Amino acid sequence: MTPEVVSTAATAWWIWPLALFAACFVMGIVAVPAGIGGGTLFVPIISGFFPFHLDFVRGAGLMVALASALAAGPMLLRGGLASLRLALPMALLASASSIGGAMLGLAMPAAAVQTALGVTVLGIVGLMLMAGKSEFPLVVRPDALGSALALNGVFIDRAGGQRIEWQVHRTPHGLLLFLFIGVLAGMFGIGAGWANVPALNLVMGAPLKVAAGSSGLVLSLVDSAAAWVYINQGAVLPMIAVPSVVGMMLGARIGARLLNVLPGPVIRRMVIAVLLFAGVRALLKGLGLWA
Repeated sequence: MTPEVVSTAATAWWIWPLALFAACFVMGIVAVPAGIGGGTLFVPIISGFFPFHLDFVRGAGLMVALASALAAGPMLLRGGLASLRLALPMALLASASSIGGAMLGLAMPAAAVQTALGVTVLGIVGLMLMAGKSEFPLVVRPDALGSALALNGVFIDRAGGQRIEWQVHRTPHGLLLFLFIGVLAGMFGIGAGWANVPALNLVMGAPLKVAAGSSGLVLSLVDSAAAWVYINQGAVLPMIAVPSVVGMMLGARIGARLLNVLPGPVIRRMVIAVLLFAGVRALLKGLGLWA
């Protein structure tokens, strides 16, 4: 497998690593407050605007999503914005299914994966647009499985100065969703944050900020499982992965601090705008309408 890089006499080789570092730094700032993981932004944007083969971009995308999640995790846990009890059952199922998804994605033609990626990202945008306001979903009573697993907690919303007690419902539905999410995460190499947050927030009823914070913990396990498949197939290229991971980790530390102070609606609008742009670009490139 060799990287498909468009070489031009006017562009020095070191320009691309610097550009990747700068782009990923900005993505890290945006990704953590949104709880979507850096890979969700990385793969459609880098594959659309940088001259690298999609397989290498997907391999680096999983490393990037993993790096941003690990960099932000300690601060999110200390601030009560991430729940380890909520994340672990979901991550266990999603990480197992992500291995199969990674194998499937590497076996598919690049154009087909690019098109499917664009459709998936635009579908997530549509889901978020229809969801409306969901910063603090109403959960009247938890289900039996959620109670048995103690999927509840308390966090302080510093933006609104509120102390929020939360619990979840529809836990079996959430577990089934995360099995499917894992397959898509491994297939596209974009982590799973783009679907983690809607599943935790809209389906299970976790507050938006808790869902975003816990999504980072889920990403840590899911991405590490799927990344080994890409590493084993030689689809992780250091020139792409290293500057991307460093930029994403630095940006993620800033993003984790922003999660404490940014209002929920601001996070939601920011994510929708970025994903809409990235999804359209990926779809058009996969269909051959935008080279």
